[in-house]
Amino acid sequence: MFYISQKLFMKTGALNAGRFYTRNAFQQFTKSGSIGGFILFFCAIIAVVVANVPSLQHLLRIWDMDMGIEIGRFSIKMDFIQWINDGLMAIFFLNVGLEIKHEILAGELSQPKKAMLPIFAALGGMIVPALIYTIFNGGTPSANGWGIPMATDIAFAMGVLALLGKSCPIGLKVFLTALAIVDDLGSIIVLAIFYPTHAIHGIFLLYAAIVIAILLVFNHLNVRNSFMYVIPGLFLWYFIFKSGIHATIAGVLLAITIPAKTRINEVRFYTNVQHLLNKFKAASHGQLDVTSSPEQLSLLHQINNRVDDISPLTDRFEVALSTPVNYIIMPLFALANAGVAFSGGILSSSHFSIALGVFFGLLLGKPIGIFLFSWLSIKLKLAQLPNKSTYKQLFAMGMVGSIGFTMSLFIDNLAFTDPEMVAVGKAAVLITSAIAVILGFMAVKITAPKEKEE
Repeated sequence: MFYISQKLFMKTGALNAGRFYTRNAFQQFTKSGSIGGFILFFCAIIAVVVANVPSLQHLLRIWDMDMGIEIGRFSIKMDFIQWINDGLMAIFFLNVGLEIKHEILAGELSQPKKAMLPIFAALGGMIVPALIYTIFNGGTPSANGWGIPMATDIAFAMGVLALLGKSCPIGLKVFLTALAIVDDLGSIIVLAIFYPTHAIHGIFLLYAAIVIAILLVFNHLNVRNSFMYVIPGLFLWYFIFKSGIHATIAGVLLAITIPAKTRINEVRFYTNVQHLLNKFKAASHGQLDVTSSPEQLSLLHQINNRVDDISPLTDRFEVALSTPVNYIIMPLFALANAGVAFSGGILSSSHFSIALGVFFGLLLGKPIGIFLFSWLSIKLKLAQLPNKSTYKQLFAMGMVGSIGFTMSLFIDNLAFTDPEMVAVGKAAVLITSAIAVILGFMAVKITAPKEKEE
């Protein structure tokens, strides 16, 4: 009963106070993102410690364990780390895809005027870092790593903003969140086009296209049974995995096909639920202690059905995925991928240009690109500054945006085949992101408006 009442309160609150619901939803997202950022940080530290303490390095063998599925003639086997990077991370990308879809349909990216600033900022935050990396690595074997410094880690960024509390205006927090989502979309496109896992196999792409077509039919018919998307989604993941495109892209493609429409409109929902609530009240006969009479249970069941009718399937997927993504998948990814031995060999490596490209690409390219493209869009009157914010604060947000972790490590693993090059890239991402956390925090704190004495 509490679950039903909570769902009803959330939905009716959304209808009667749309702005409050939007802000509350954003605050919940920020809170969950910040906690996920802290967990991600500690898991990264644990991975680095294990990789650098000889007595603990036997723990690294767990990532090499072979795991697989065999059903008749069908067989798929990978080691544990590959199941994380190709399998579990597809769920992470599904969650990201749902967030992008929500922002485009009903969030900060749904209104062109509001969307322009984060879109331009994200473009600058991708193009300038890639150019800086290319300056250091163009024409060398490490040139393919240009995608590493392009991404902002939203979990770490939200963690920094959570520490700042009210020092950062809500408009800037919304701006950074929208920027990171556009950034993720850009990284996904780069990942799909420029970082295939092996030669492209057209037949599996054809199979994947058939599955997507079936899912789009389900979407058009507004089929709301989750399993009608999950089961084809598993086939989609397998076909994308075998096609040569990175398997995680299947998560984004699946998110596109999940319906965001509701079965009933706002007026019908409010009228129906109000009628059922009046009947529920009458059925209690004035007693404060509600008994579970057959009539009341039937009414509660009908109310629950109305709530489900107006709740988009995309929202139900997001709610179901947020906990495993933030508290299981992302920590596992950090533990499996952040471990790098900081030996003298990395600093004296012949591939040190990778470290320079990543370091300056993230630490300088990100804030410069975000600020420059934002300033340009504002001056051209294509966008406007967030409420109660300044250009200095906008640059400070660019510093927070220079925190690269999840997607940077992800692309680093795909960009190089040489283990030494991968290790140098990892080390650069970890060191630069740690510095960016400190500098981003200080930048926002310094540029925050001073509190007036009462």
